[in-house]
Order: sequence, then structure tokens, then C-alpha cells
Amino acid sequence: MVAAAVLTIGLGGCGNTDSWVNAAPAPGWPAQYGDAANSSYTATAGATKLSLRWTRSVKGSLAAGPALGARGFLALNAQTPGGCSVMEWEIGNGRQRWCIRLIQGGGFGGPLFDSFDNLYVGQPGAIISFPPTQWTRWREPVIGMPSTPRLLGDGHLLVSTHLGQLLVFDTHRGAVVGSSLDLVEGVDPADATRGLADCAPARPACPVAAAPAFSAATETVVVGVWQPGAPTAGLVGLKYHGGQLTREWTSDAVGGGALASPVLSADGSTIYVNGRDQRLWALHAADGKPKWSAPLGFLAQTPPSVSPQGLIVAGGGPDARLVTFRDAGEHAEVLWRREDVTPLSTSTLAGDSVAYTVTAPHEGEPGMSVLIFDPTNGHTTASYPLPAATGSPVGVAVGKDRRVVVTTSDGQVYTFDPA
Repeated sequence: MVAAAVLTIGLGGCGNTDSWVNAAPAPGWPAQYGDAANSSYTATAGATKLSLRWTRSVKGSLAAGPALGARGFLALNAQTPGGCSVMEWEIGNGRQRWCIRLIQGGGFGGPLFDSFDNLYVGQPGAIISFPPTQWTRWREPVIGMPSTPRLLGDGHLLVSTHLGQLLVFDTHRGAVVGSSLDLVEGVDPADATRGLADCAPARPACPVAAAPAFSAATETVVVGVWQPGAPTAGLVGLKYHGGQLTREWTSDAVGGGALASPVLSADGSTIYVNGRDQRLWALHAADGKPKWSAPLGFLAQTPPSVSPQGLIVAGGGPDARLVTFRDAGEHAEVLWRREDVTPLSTSTLAGDSVAYTVTAPHEGEPGMSVLIFDPTNGHTTASYPLPAATGSPVGVAVGKDRRVVVTTSDGQVYTFDPA
């Protein structure tokens, strides 16, 4: 009897220890736009002084930002005329660890690092996972091209394809969990490449042109969907319940249609998204109904950035201006606006008082630069040129070691150390 009691107490004290083996996002910059909410925010306090460490080329083009792993690794999904396309480098010195060629055509889908430095990335017709080496962990078929994947907080992976298929995978085995969900009807499952050319410019033939947003706080998923025959792109809200997704609402509230990835607030209650009507929109995540919209005076082509403190920095583009709002509940409060700066990329928020963006050159000046500014007041802290940069910026990533990585659409990679 005593032995049985001791055994019972011992087993009861063990509890469930599954959490330590569940895949979680890497503590660096796990994917484009940082976290699964697309907030472009990291708690890492950003460096205000930088030193250019190295530059390299992927020998092709880039349409998605970099992913930074837990142990100093950098991953990119390039589109190249030959040779490797997915590649992993060491951030400290630019040395290539491994690379492999995937089916081309899906450069808008970036890679994702988990906390074990496993990599997840799509190609037309499949989602693939790699360990820290280039050997394939698993490869599973999907309908279409996966956008940047999302980790769901319970060791499961959310995959959304450009043809509107949503699936949840077990990250270890690559097995589908629950039932897949199709947001678009009438899709030919045998044609994984249909409409891919429309994804980068977000045109109608690519129903889901941008990655979804996920909030672990409310288990909410939000996806932008341009249904066949619809005049504009709308939003779809879903709930995630232990391996299964259920559709909760659809919304056409965003003026002119939603553009670029949606962003969820830190508490998961609010969606922020650009409208093609040149306004920033806030919607209730519970039902997709609008809270407010604010005029920008330009078309923001990249998602806004959102801090846990409620700062919202508008997205970038060729005609953009650097402007920051605060969500005041029923309306947006403009905190500051700069007409002298053209941010070409989404701003990256690093802690409470540091932000980075890539800016267009002023008249008579050389090419693009990395601007460091204070998001609370807009004041410039520093600016660093990107030598011989061409194309357009596709991401600014900040690692847990405070290194800054900038990439351009022409395949250039710039890495800065904190000075």
C-alpha cells in the first residue's frame, strides 16, 4: 500500500512535459514581419549605432524578408536562374551553411525558423521542413504555393496557400492535424502554379497574396482573400481550436480592398490592415467590423508595424511618408508625421524607442539607406547607406544579438553589427 501511494504521488508530480519539445518561434526574428501576428516588433532593444559587417548576393531575386534563427543563422527563399534558391548562412560572417534548389515561382513565401532551428518553407505544391542541416525532415503536398508559415503555439504549423487552402501540420511528423479548409471554391488541385504571377503585385488571379496573421492570445487567424469575381480583396477571420480551424466571419469593410498582410494587436483584439483607398483600417478581430479608418495620403504597400504599447507605424512604399498613430478606441490619433522621409519598407520596431526602416534617397544623394528613428516622436537617431543597393527593400530583421539584416528585391543582403 505504501509503495503504491509513493508511486501515485511520483507520477502525479511529473505533470505534462510535452511543452519543451513543442516547436515555438525562434527567439531571433523567426520570419518575415517578425512574429506570427505580423507585428514587425521585437522586444530586443535595438542598437542606435551600427557598423556594416558584410554584404552578399543570393544571385537572384528576393520577394520575402529574411528569417533569423536562435543560434545565429540566416535563411532566405530566393528565386534564382540556376543553382540554389533556399539558403542558410551564418549571420556573423556570411558563410553559407547549406543550400538547396526548390521549385521556382513562390518567392513571396518566406522561410520560418523554430526554436530548434528547424526551417519551414514552401514551394509550389508542397511545404517542406529542414533540420539545421539541408537534409529534408518531411515534405507534404498542398494545393498552391504556401505563404510564410506560422507556428500556432502548441507545436503545430499553420500553412496558407495562394489558392486559399489552410492546413495545420504536426511540426515533428509533417502529418496534417484536423481537416484542411478551403477558402476559395472551384480551385483545380492539380494546378499548384495557377495565378502565381499575380501574387507579388496582389492582383485577382492570386486569391491569397499575403501571409495570414495569428494571435495566440485569442487563437485568431486573419487572412486576406480575393474571391473569384469579387471587385476587391476582403478578410476572413477564423478560430483555432486544438488542431482545427473554423471560419467565423468574412468582411468587405476595408475600402478599396485589403492590401498586404493583416496585423493583429498584442492582445489579439484588433486587426490593422492597409486599404487600397489609401487609408489605414482597424477592425474588431471578433467579428471583422470596422473600429476606425485613418487617411494616409499615400498607398501603403507593406503592412503597418504595431507595438505592444499601441504605436502603429504606417507601412511603406514608393510614395509613402513616415507617420505613426495611436489607437484611441473609436478613432486613430496621429502622433507625428514626417514629410521629409520616404520609407520603402515596413518599419521594424526594436524595443520601446528604436525603429528601423529603409528610405529612398533624397534628390542628389546616392541610393537607399537604413534610417534609425525613435517611434515615439519620429526623431532621426542615425542613418547608414546601403552600398550599391538596387531594387526595393523587402525586409529589415533584428536578431536577438541586435544584429540588423536588410535585403533587397535584387537579392542583396546587408548585415550590420551593433557598434
